[in-house]
Amino acid sequence: MLGTRKALVPRNRGLLTVGDSVDAAAWWSLSMGRAAQVQLTAKAAGRPVLIDHRPATATRERLGGDLVAWINCQPLWQDITRTEPDLLS
Repeated sequence: MLGTRKALVPRNRGLLTVGDSVDAAAWWSLSMGRAAQVQLTAKAAGRPVLIDHRPATATRERLGGDLVAWINCQPLWQDITRTEPDLLS
Protein backbone atom coordinates (compact mmCIF):
# COMPACT_ATOMS: atom_id res chain seq x y z
CA MET A 1 0.00 0.00 0.00
CA LEU A 2 2.77 2.45 0.88
CA GLY A 3 5.45 1.05 -1.40
CA THR A 4 8.85 2.27 -0.22
CA ARG A 5 7.37 4.97 2.00
CA LYS A 6 7.07 4.84 5.78
CA ALA A 7 4.07 7.09 6.29
CA LEU A 8 0.83 8.15 4.71
CA VAL A 9 -1.40 11.07 5.65
CA PRO A 10 -4.85 10.14 4.33
CA ARG A 11 -7.33 12.99 4.07
CA ASN A 12 -9.44 13.28 7.24
CA ARG A 13 -8.05 10.03 8.66
CA GLY A 14 -5.00 10.91 10.72
CA LEU A 15 -1.63 9.28 10.12
CA LEU A 16 -0.57 5.79 9.02
CA THR A 17 2.99 4.58 9.56
CA VAL A 18 4.71 1.26 8.92
CA GLY A 19 8.05 -0.26 9.86
CA ASP A 20 9.95 -3.51 10.28
CA SER A 21 8.74 -3.56 13.89
CA VAL A 22 6.00 -2.01 16.00
CA ASP A 23 8.69 0.10 17.66
CA ALA A 24 9.88 1.46 14.30
CA ALA A 25 6.32 2.25 13.17
CA ALA A 26 5.65 3.99 16.50
CA TRP A 27 8.83 6.07 16.10
CA TRP A 28 7.85 7.11 12.56
CA SER A 29 4.44 8.17 13.86
CA LEU A 30 6.03 10.27 16.62
CA SER A 31 8.52 11.72 14.14
CA MET A 32 5.81 12.65 11.64
CA GLY A 33 3.81 14.39 14.37
CA ARG A 34 6.88 16.33 15.45
CA ALA A 35 7.75 17.22 11.86
CA ALA A 36 4.23 18.55 11.28
CA GLN A 37 4.51 20.67 14.43
CA VAL A 38 7.87 22.06 13.33
CA GLN A 39 6.51 22.84 9.86
CA LEU A 40 3.54 24.73 11.27
CA THR A 41 5.80 26.66 13.66
CA ALA A 42 8.19 27.54 10.83
CA LYS A 43 5.36 28.76 8.63
CA ALA A 44 3.96 30.86 11.48
CA ALA A 45 7.38 32.45 12.03
CA GLY A 46 7.70 33.60 8.44
CA ARG A 47 9.03 32.16 5.26
CA PRO A 48 10.70 28.75 5.95
CA VAL A 49 14.23 28.20 4.67
CA LEU A 50 14.32 25.00 2.65
CA ILE A 51 17.08 22.42 3.09
CA ASP A 52 19.09 21.65 -0.04
CA HIS A 53 18.40 18.29 -1.66
CA ARG A 54 21.87 16.77 -1.10
CA PRO A 55 22.03 17.25 2.71
CA ALA A 56 18.40 16.22 3.06
CA THR A 57 19.07 13.01 1.14
CA ALA A 58 22.23 12.31 3.15
CA THR A 59 20.33 12.74 6.41
CA ARG A 60 17.60 10.39 5.21
CA GLU A 61 20.19 7.79 4.26
CA ARG A 62 21.84 7.96 7.70
CA LEU A 63 18.74 8.27 9.87
CA GLY A 64 15.84 6.99 7.78
CA GLY A 65 16.15 3.26 8.42
CA ASP A 66 13.92 1.12 10.61
CA LEU A 67 16.87 0.07 12.79
CA VAL A 68 17.51 3.72 13.68
CA ALA A 69 13.78 4.16 14.39
CA TRP A 70 13.77 1.05 16.61
CA ILE A 71 16.85 2.28 18.51
CA ASN A 72 15.28 5.71 19.05
CA CYS A 73 12.06 4.16 20.35
CA GLN A 74 13.76 2.03 23.03
CA PRO A 75 14.25 4.77 25.67
CA LEU A 76 10.60 5.78 25.26
CA TRP A 77 9.45 2.18 25.65
CA GLN A 78 11.67 1.69 28.71
CA ASP A 79 10.26 4.85 30.27
CA ILE A 80 6.68 3.77 29.57
CA THR A 81 7.15 0.28 31.00
CA ARG A 82 8.98 1.69 34.05
CA THR A 83 6.28 4.27 34.83
CA GLU A 84 3.34 2.00 33.88
CA PRO A 85 4.35 -1.50 35.10
CA ASP A 86 0.78 -2.83 34.76
CA LEU A 87 0.48 -1.73 31.13
CA LEU A 88 0.77 -5.22 29.67
CA SER A 89 -1.02 -7.09 32.48
